[in-house]
Amino acid sequence: MAKRITRAFDVGLSSALLLITLPVIAVTAILVGLESPGPVFERQPRIGKTGRPFTRLRFRTRALPPEPARYTRVGAVIHRLYIDELPQLLNILRGHMSLGGPRSTPAPTRRERRHTPRRSQPDRRGTLRWHPKGGDRRQGAGRRQGDSWDTMRFVLSRSFSATSD
Repeated sequence: MAKRITRAFDVGLSSALLLITLPVIAVTAILVGLESPGPVFERQPRIGKTGRPFTRLRFRTRALPPEPARYTRVGAVIHRLYIDELPQLLNILRGHMSLGGPRSTPAPTRRERRHTPRRSQPDRRGTLRWHPKGGDRRQGAGRRQGDSWDTMRFVLSRSFSATSD
């Protein structure tokens, strides 16, 4: 019953948001297409809330061919304002993602699956036993460079300590 309520909430709210933001999406698509050659949308393979792979849609913010940390002028603005994530409402309508659910994770490549250490494999609940803190661009504002490594070292030391909480 809770899954039906969540799904109804996802469909209703994402449909309303798509209708409200449709002019912004249309203008953004035109600007991204005019600024640089290439596709308007960036397609990323992800693992969805059901564990099945899907393709996540976002507006393309970087120049082609991809160069490290090189946003286009329009891409820098839409990235800063989170407009690049509006096409994900389509993924929510399709049932691949949820507004209130866990974030989708990148689909591992064949090489990553082969070289992933055993201890970082998901446990039965589907969460990683250890992970570096952070990762969301909203969390890193104003932090010094070594903070994420210091935090990861602390999390790892707590995870493998002899005493438990």
